[in-house]
Amino acid sequence: MPLVPPARQWWTLIPFLVAVVAVAGVGGLAASSAQATYRALELPVFAPPPWLFGPVWSVLYLFIGVAGWLLWRAGGWDGVLWLWAGQLVLNLAWTPLFFGADQYVLALVDIVALDVAVAVLVALAWRRVRAAAWLLVPYLAWTCFATALNAGIVVLD
Repeated sequence: MPLVPPARQWWTLIPFLVAVVAVAGVGGLAASSAQATYRALELPVFAPPPWLFGPVWSVLYLFIGVAGWLLWRAGGWDGVLWLWAGQLVLNLAWTPLFFGADQYVLALVDIVALDVAVAVLVALAWRRVRAAAWLLVPYLAWTCFATALNAGIVVLD
């Protein structure tokens, strides 16, 4: 029976999932009063209900973790994976800026940088592992929507 290279074993997915769970956990701590804050804001007409964010982010974080793993399997830890990690840092920063510090303009700057990072990541992933790119497309769509929502809140604030 041939040995399976370590990069192809399923358990190598675990660190990628741990990374996104950590980001989600820190975001959750920073957003402990998020629903009350969100309801108190003057929101654009296209703002979704607060209950939608949890389920959407749960799916997106799973996709982000699997995409990172697929990219790593295909190319090791290189510039693409550093970009994957960097977008996680930008993602991590948004919730404390927006909900923790009420810094809506700084949060907007952060999420625009996140949009750019994820768009570049999708483009690079497309060249390496199309499945990873497709997993990141809903994330990019959601962050762009969240950017519009954040911008609407800044304008209405």
